Amino acid sequence: MISFTFHRFYRLHHFTPSLLNPLLNNNNPSPHHTQFHSFTTNTLPSSSSHSNSVVKMVCSLVFESYCRIQENTHFRSTHPNLKLPINSEYLTQEQAITVVASLADEGGSMLALSFFYWAIGYVKYRYFMRLYIVLAIYLIKNGNFERAHQVMHFMLRNFCEIGMLKEAVDMVFEMQNQGLVLNAGSLNSVVSVVNEIGEVEMAEKVFGEMCERGVCPDSLCFESMVVAYCRMGRVVEADRWLTAMLERGFLVDNATCTLITSVFCEKGSVNRALWMFNKLIVLGLAPNVINYTCLINGLCKKGKIKHAFELLEEMVRKGLKPNVFTHTVLIDGLCKKGWMDKAFRLFLKLVKSDNYKPNVHTYTAMIAGYCKQEKLNRAEMLLSRMQEQELVPNANTYTALIDGYCKVGNFDVAYKFLHLMDEKGLSPNIFTYNAVIDGLCKKGRVQEAYKMLRKGMRSGISPDLVTYTILISQSCKLGDNRQAFALFSKMVKAGISPDMHTYTTLIASLCRQKKMKDSEKLFEEAVILGLIPTKETCTSMICGYCRDKNVAMAKKYFQRMGEYGCLPDNLTYGALISGLCKESKLDEARELYNSMIDKGIPPCEVTRLTVAYEHCKNNEPTIAMGLLDRLEKKLWIRTVSTLVRKLCSEKNVDVAALFFHKLLDKQQSIDRVTLAAFMSACYESNNYNLVSSMNERIMKDFGKIRMPVISLVFAVQKAKIGMGVLLTKFLGALLYVGAQLVALFSRI
Repeated sequence: MISFTFHRFYRLHHFTPSLLNPLLNNNNPSPHHTQFHSFTTNTLPSSSSHSNSVVKMVCSLVFESYCRIQENTHFRSTHPNLKLPINSEYLTQEQAITVVASLADEGGSMLALSFFYWAIGYVKYRYFMRLYIVLAIYLIKNGNFERAHQVMHFMLRNFCEIGMLKEAVDMVFEMQNQGLVLNAGSLNSVVSVVNEIGEVEMAEKVFGEMCERGVCPDSLCFESMVVAYCRMGRVVEADRWLTAMLERGFLVDNATCTLITSVFCEKGSVNRALWMFNKLIVLGLAPNVINYTCLINGLCKKGKIKHAFELLEEMVRKGLKPNVFTHTVLIDGLCKKGWMDKAFRLFLKLVKSDNYKPNVHTYTAMIAGYCKQEKLNRAEMLLSRMQEQELVPNANTYTALIDGYCKVGNFDVAYKFLHLMDEKGLSPNIFTYNAVIDGLCKKGRVQEAYKMLRKGMRSGISPDLVTYTILISQSCKLGDNRQAFALFSKMVKAGISPDMHTYTTLIASLCRQKKMKDSEKLFEEAVILGLIPTKETCTSMICGYCRDKNVAMAKKYFQRMGEYGCLPDNLTYGALISGLCKESKLDEARELYNSMIDKGIPPCEVTRLTVAYEHCKNNEPTIAMGLLDRLEKKLWIRTVSTLVRKLCSEKNVDVAALFFHKLLDKQQSIDRVTLAAFMSACYESNNYNLVSSMNERIMKDFGKIRMPVISLVFAVQKAKIGMGVLLTKFLGALLYVGAQLVALFSRI
């Protein structure tokens, strides 16, 4: 069939040279068509017979080029690259359609496809939808559904280039009416193209419609949706599709597993990433070193170092050898935790290894860790060691050192490293400038910080979210809300989206000034933008409302914390308990206090003291004792000692005595400061009987009263009431104590 067709095409083109000359590309003449080059006709006749002649000649040329390619190659190319001596300007779109139809009808699918691939290389035909439709229909007619799907894929991809993706998708569905059998490959073809341009909502609609039309999606269809959402950082939607995928027993490959893990960890969903990872292993995924390293990195960044090392052990048990990158992320995690001794031991293990040696990133992690702990000599020693190993420090290495020296206020050395970077041809990046700006702000050199920012901007550095947040935070510390909001507005206009930390900084500042209406508006604005309030955000709101004596609203925000997935800590509980105590809602305060202890959250010293003191003020010392009895011994002693001094300062010596006696029961030695405060309060209130009974108790349990304590009490009283009055009181007290001692010895 094909050879017969070629014979007819060749005879026709051989006998009609003058009419077809403009169609031929004179720049690249075929040796078989040199006889046509003497003709110079500029236009083609418009007759139907001539159009047919053009079509037949093009078909002949296509066949000839196709056969030549097949003869000269040892394998059959999927997309043969035809070399046609045709000027595309003189071949109309309608004629191209006829060529495709003729080739498909008489020469077969591959011949038609070879011309199609040549044609869509030209804009004239690439965006001509009927060309795709006609070819697909003929391919369907020939039963070549696989090639028909390929044509549809090209149509989708090409029409996506000119913003006509929706029309192309609609045409794919229309082709079902022409006999195209839609399958998982069709779905994946559409979804992959749609997802490439980020139109995931359209992809979801196509997915749903395909399923309604009877298409059963395969793992690639689900994976395409998961990957698309991961690349956009939308972990909730990615989680939804991945869950649906796993429920059907589909697996992702190792590369997709790495993407999912890294994105989930980056967005803070480390626990979910770990669950997905384990689920994939159960379903049959064999994780590689990169998969494990990626998850270990996520755990380390979250501060879950113990869990990271457990994963390392699991990895080794499975016969996988951790590489330098695995060790580096663990070292970095240990350094960020401040566990430099453990980090250094792991670093030395890497140094002594025959297989892997520390790289630039490993050294940089160690240097950053030492700088964080202000051990700058060790950091510089590692820098020297690094250079001895012929490793070249990068911008991050120098930035870590600059940050360390800025933190201790040694800006001269920090600037020296900045100049060194210039000498080495390393341009300071925004992280470098942020380190200097942050250090200057914390040392109160704000004007110098702004000067450094301007210098960076002249060098082409644009301030980022961290830069603006540093400056906003500094303005808030100075109480300059106007400047803080001006910076916030400038940041938004620059196209930088504030994160929750930025909002929290502003909210905390407003709350400190009791501007609760403004802080509430800012809080709701952050939520509307899709940001998730943190524990610090909610704690700031609770503190603000408690300062504003609006405990009802404080309780409301405390209850909302669960909605945002953040758990209250001892500062959150303490703020609300303090607010409740100030409004004399001691029952609620006591309930909240017990609740936090039941949850294993130790109350801070202010909270412990506040709740006990308020109950004592309310003449409920027994309840106060009960609350404090739930504490560990060390915390109990510290709190009761402070409480005794607080009660003594307010001359409430009777209640103070109750707690002081309890203190003597638990403590092995006398706290001189607390004893001095108690004795002083007794003298001032002329409560010599209490002094006597306490002396008896102390002599009985600890031996004689030490003179340094009496001297201390004497000195304090002298400063408060004057020497004359003090001597009178002190002599009276001594006579009273002496009489008691005489009576005691006479009984013996």
